[in-house]
Parts: sequence; structure tokens; C-alpha cells
Amino acid sequence: MEGLAFSRRYTGALCGAIADNAQTVPVTMRSRHRTRKNSVEAFLVSTGIVALGEMGDKTQLLALLLAARFRKPVPIILGILVATLANHAAAGWLGGWIAAQMGPQLLRWVIGGSFLVMAAWMMIPDRLDEKEAGDSAQRLGIFGTTVLAFFLAEMGDKTQIATVALAARYPDLLAVVAGTTLGMMIANVPAAFLGDRIASKLSMTLVHGVAAVIFAVLGVLTLLNVGRLL
Repeated sequence: MEGLAFSRRYTGALCGAIADNAQTVPVTMRSRHRTRKNSVEAFLVSTGIVALGEMGDKTQLLALLLAARFRKPVPIILGILVATLANHAAAGWLGGWIAAQMGPQLLRWVIGGSFLVMAAWMMIPDRLDEKEAGDSAQRLGIFGTTVLAFFLAEMGDKTQIATVALAARYPDLLAVVAGTTLGMMIANVPAAFLGDRIASKLSMTLVHGVAAVIFAVLGVLTLLNVGRLL
């Protein structure tokens, strides 16, 4: 009888554990699915708005200048990649730090307001002083000149500020930095290969207008906390 009672208790405990596990697994799977979905969203949004915002931006004008000056796209592209990764990783870390220091409500207003400011800033054309790229060209070579010039030109630029805001908006820093870096490459690799020929085919006003609309929509959605964005 004692053995039968023990068997029943063991069976009951086992069934309870199985039932608890069956309830936990769907919750865990939903959580993982939500995290994966948020990471994909962060990557795609970061890629899209930085690619559009970079069109006609100071750093794309710099890529056009370097391409026309050196006519060697490979070291220029590698330099752009290294400079962007370093700059946007730092910007993304700053955005994550800002998010950690603020409460959810204050952060929502700061990010929403930042996106709206970015929307207005997108409509202001950039200018580039050609002397920026020319002074260090002979000393550093093509790759070194591109890394230094791009890193410095990106400081305080639209796409860097956008990276800070996106990293504060989305918790997945890797997805944001990967997306903004890809966006920069989408805009600048053709510029490095084709130079002025591609710039003359695009309406920068239209491209910047589309980017401004995207930033404005993100800003409004964030301020309204649609879909519990924060």
C-alpha cells in the first residue's frame, strides 16, 4: 500500500510538472518570437531611414568627392565601412545609455521629439567643404583618409543622431547598428563606384521628403505610444 501511495504521489507530481511546463513553453516561445520580431523591425527601420537620410547628406557628398579624386572604390568602401561601424557603435551605445537613464514616459517624449526634429532636419540640404578630404589624403592614403574623413564628418551628422535615437527606441543595439551601417553602405557604395553620375539621376528633395515623412510617422507613433512602443 505504501508503494502504491508513493507511486500515486510521484505520478501526480510528474503530471503537475508536465502541466506547468506545457504552460511555460508557449509563453517562452511567444516571448522569443516577440524579441525576434522587434529585432527584425529595428534592423529594417534602421536600414531604411538611414539609407534614405544619407542620400545627398554630407557624408555621401564626401563619398562622391573621394570617388572623383582617387577613382579607387574598394579602399573607399572599406574605409566607409570601418568608420561607420566605429561611429555608429558609439552612437548606439550612447542611445542605449540614454534609454537606461530615463523613465519610460520621459524617454517616450524625448525620442518622439527627436524623430520630429530629424524630420525637419532632413529637408535642410548639406554642404561639404572639399578641403576636409584633401588635407590628409597624401599622408594617410586612400583607406586612412576615408576612415578619418568619414568618422569626423559623421560626428553630429543626421545619420549619427538618427542612430542615437533609434538605439534609444529599440533595445537591440546590434540590430540597430547593423541596420544603420547597412543603410550607409546602400547609399555610399554606389556613390563610390559611380560618383556624380548617380547623384545627377536622383531627386534629393524627393528622397529627403520620404525620409522626413518616415521620421515624422515614427515620432508621432512614439509620442502616442501606439502599440506600446516603449
